[in-house]
Amino acid sequence: MQLNRLLSLLPEQVILQLKAVGELVHLDKGEILVRSGTAVTHVYFPVSGIASVVAVSALGKRAEAGLVGREGYSPAVAIAGAEDAHSDVIMQIAGRGWRFPIAAFERLQQEEPVLQQLMVRALLAFNAQVAATALSNAVHSVEERLTRWLLMCHDRVDGNEIALTHDFIALMLAVRRPSVTSALHVLEGHGFIRSERGRITIRNRVAMEQFARDAYGKAEGDYRRLMRLSFRDADLATA
Repeated sequence: MQLNRLLSLLPEQVILQLKAVGELVHLDKGEILVRSGTAVTHVYFPVSGIASVVAVSALGKRAEAGLVGREGYSPAVAIAGAEDAHSDVIMQIAGRGWRFPIAAFERLQQEEPVLQQLMVRALLAFNAQVAATALSNAVHSVEERLTRWLLMCHDRVDGNEIALTHDFIALMLAVRRPSVTSALHVLEGHGFIRSERGRITIRNRVAMEQFARDAYGKAEGDYRRLMRLSFRDADLATA
């Protein structure tokens, strides 16, 4: 069956048990998978597309805390048995994913230690990403932050085209739309990307990684070490 890269690391018998209680569903752009402050009913493992984990303040202010794609799962609290979600999880790029009822998934975690261990490792990797996002927001320029964010999106899609609007990027970077437009012009001027309405094409990834400097790479390296699996590798390797 079609799986995300995290689930692909599991033994076949565990995968079959998951298949028996889950379903492969389409995830529309803008669909809210999890809403902050509400009960967690399902856990999602994207096969394609990208979901944003968005922190929401008591006054309704919003900022992205992290990305989840074919390498992980959401919500993160699914590993801890928490009843309520701490953040919104919104599809920013449409795709497909496996959806499991939280009660059945928690039962399988208890019955299959290998599943729980993998979930813990994935949570550690996601926490590294969240920490890197907080640091980047504090110390890097908008252009560097945008470059990091585009590289992270590129990690989670096939090909070099990413369907993104300026408005959505502004929300994810917690900046005004004109700042996004200016930053995109800078990256385009360097020949890193081509920006069109609702679509960004990656043209020179190597140069983008160099431009991002320490804004990108550490969390991705942590993921590889924890999972022995690269975001864009074609071959999946078990630990």
